[in-house]
Amino acid sequence: MKTRVRELRSASGMTQQRLAELTRVSCRTIISIEKEQYSPSLMLAYRLARVFGVSVEELCCLKENYVREERDYENID
Repeated sequence: MKTRVRELRSASGMTQQRLAELTRVSCRTIISIEKEQYSPSLMLAYRLARVFGVSVEELCCLKENYVREERDYENID
């Protein structure tokens, strides 16, 4: 799942380590989310969104991900 974590973190000048501390996860978790190797749980997405002052929908690109998923589903034959 695509997220805006890297974009928002970079824009705020925050390190991955500092974001990990603020959200009570390991730095490795933040790295994995930024590389789209791991999707955050709902609670972690909420904590990340609060740190950046955005909605969970905006953080997780929910509309964009939904459109992509629907398009992919329609192409399954």
